[in-house]
Amino acid sequence: MSPPRRRVSVSSCPAQWDCKISAGSYHAIVIHPRASPVPDSGCIWLVSAVQQQEHKPVLLDEVIEHLGCTPAKLFVDATVGGGGHARAILDKTAPDGRLIGIDWDEIALAKARLNLRPYADRLLLVRDNFAQMGSILARLQIQAVDGILLDLGLSSLQVEAAARGFSFSLPGPLDMRMDRSQRWTAADIVNNTPEEELANLIYRYGEERLSRRIAAAIVRERKNAAITLCSQLSGIISRTIKGRERHTIHPATRTFQALRIAVNDELKKLNHALDETLDLLNSGGRMGVISFHSLEDRIVKQKFQQWERGCTCPRRIPQCICGNEKKINILTRKPVIPSRDEMNVNPRSRSAKLRVAEKI
Repeated sequence: MSPPRRRVSVSSCPAQWDCKISAGSYHAIVIHPRASPVPDSGCIWLVSAVQQQEHKPVLLDEVIEHLGCTPAKLFVDATVGGGGHARAILDKTAPDGRLIGIDWDEIALAKARLNLRPYADRLLLVRDNFAQMGSILARLQIQAVDGILLDLGLSSLQVEAAARGFSFSLPGPLDMRMDRSQRWTAADIVNNTPEEELANLIYRYGEERLSRRIAAAIVRERKNAAITLCSQLSGIISRTIKGRERHTIHPATRTFQALRIAVNDELKKLNHALDETLDLLNSGGRMGVISFHSLEDRIVKQKFQQWERGCTCPRRIPQCICGNEKKINILTRKPVIPSRDEMNVNPRSRSAKLRVAEKI
């Protein structure tokens, strides 16, 4: 049973921060609102060191350029991961720019804490989901920031850890939880969801044309034995749709994507985060979102268009009666995509799309 949510204790903070926060072993600390209480330290959860692994942040130069990273600004990297984008933002905003890094993956935060140690006096790390950005900033007594970045992709740290269960090409449990304190895993979905509902899930979140055939095969297999390993599920899918169509990606790619989205409720959290993000930006502040599949990109694109359009009244009405006003300017009419050189160096970047907007 997970510990109850607690209010974060606030006191003692680096002088560069106009907020209060409990002191840790050093200033780049992790606040975990659901952690077990630590005596005399409120709800601070300090993660342990993790093995160094290389992760290449996608569209790094493009992010720095479009976010308008200059000194004295305050940024939020709402999916800080291993800290690649955060490091570049802190470098570009030196000597007095500040950054709040958020992630709900404790292992990713441990990595970020190590990688960003030189910036400890200008950095705060928070363990929570980016959908809680509003409450996080409220706890830190921060009303608005100058820039927010959401990188919606999996990091190498997550994909290459077999025990996390994100990869169909590695042995490991069928897990896929970003927050490992939650109980519901991909194996629970695969083994307990009715066939029709499972097919709809794979089609809706994975855009998989053969979802019904895959769901039927999963249900047949799980009658004999529970499907608990990534290799089991990957094998079932590969055997089921082998030769059915030409594949430029692994046959299990879309199904694994669908399960990961469902386990972590990713699209709902993205919608909520985008709505909160606009209210958290200063005038002239910028929001950048890096998506990796069409479902995410469509949500971001439509949300940006809605905010820029403002009025939603039918064209036949001569005067606005809806009261909606234009809120942003879209800075990327077409999404920014990786260069061929970046895709050659980092093949995982090939599907990345960056969209950026500036608040009026």
